[in-house]
Amino acid sequence: MLIAVNAIFLQKGKMEGYGWFVQEVFSRLATQYPAHQFLFVFDRPYDESFVFAPNCKAIVVGPPARHPGNFFYWYNIAAPAALRKYKPDVWVNPYGFCSTTTSIPQLLMVHDLAYLHYPKFIAWHQYWYYKLFTPRFIKKAKQVLTVSDFSKADIEKNFPSAVNEINTVYPAARAGFQPLSWEEKNQVKDSFSDGREYFLFVGGIHPRKNLLNLLKAFSLFKKWQKSNMKLLVAGRMAWQYEDLLEKIKTYKYREDLVLLGALEEAQLTRITASAYALVYPSFFEGFGMPILEAMQSGVPVIASNTSSMPEVGADAALYADPNDPDAIAKQMLLLYKDEKLRNFQIEKGLERAQDFSWDKTAQGVWEIILAIAK
Repeated sequence: MLIAVNAIFLQKGKMEGYGWFVQEVFSRLATQYPAHQFLFVFDRPYDESFVFAPNCKAIVVGPPARHPGNFFYWYNIAAPAALRKYKPDVWVNPYGFCSTTTSIPQLLMVHDLAYLHYPKFIAWHQYWYYKLFTPRFIKKAKQVLTVSDFSKADIEKNFPSAVNEINTVYPAARAGFQPLSWEEKNQVKDSFSDGREYFLFVGGIHPRKNLLNLLKAFSLFKKWQKSNMKLLVAGRMAWQYEDLLEKIKTYKYREDLVLLGALEEAQLTRITASAYALVYPSFFEGFGMPILEAMQSGVPVIASNTSSMPEVGADAALYADPNDPDAIAKQMLLLYKDEKLRNFQIEKGLERAQDFSWDKTAQGVWEIILAIAK
């Protein structure tokens, strides 16, 4: 069997959620199933490390697919034309888009329907592209994969006429997210927070991540608890972040706020494992990977009580209404004042993280591929 895999998010040094998913899953599948062939389809020059095994081949199909006009051309004209030469049995598209013109059976991954629930948080042209084409993608795909039962139910509710089967396959945290020793944590704190304890947020900086309410919650925490606690924010400036940056200029606790920007994997794992707690007040998530990364690192979690986040954290996290900075701050204060509770949450989080593994994820994806190829 020949499996074509959309690999446009496999980019050395620029890996984010989609890219990590493809790497973790298909590096395993290529190794576990050497009798099958894997064709990775890139939209720009690639790093040879992404050719995971001898049964893998890579091709480049331009132009780079990075905005709606190029999306349409790449998925419906350029990539299908290139794939006709290879005649794959299945084409895996793990980024929410697929071809509406190809005859190749496709596995489509839809992470979430955030564009439907929070349209004002993305550019208008992206919103209309999603709104126009997502129903067509779901209808065209032979099978649809998503990353939580919340997203599965959301897709089924909003697209009840979709004939495909919607499958939940949970991702996992990467192996580098592990607890650190006391000495290692102190080294990290000396480097990034002047030796002080810190709350941590991880994620791209855009309105859906709810950084404004996090800043309000941190202000309340500092008002209620006279401590030298800091707030570290790790993530790239994604979109619609200008208002946040303006407010930070006059933020009362600006000296206790550290914007780290996008971090290399080695830095992110150490900063995560050294945090006093992860605070993740996002309005909406299809999964919420930082929750799992923190738990696997032995760090307690405060997350939103909405969308998929209670499903991921289960009883191993504390929750708050993302619209209520007071509620978020109360959970921060609770963890700060109750060391016994904090240690309990750490243990529960480590246990919860063991429920997820990339081996399970890869096997779940493989079973769907086999079902499509029948």
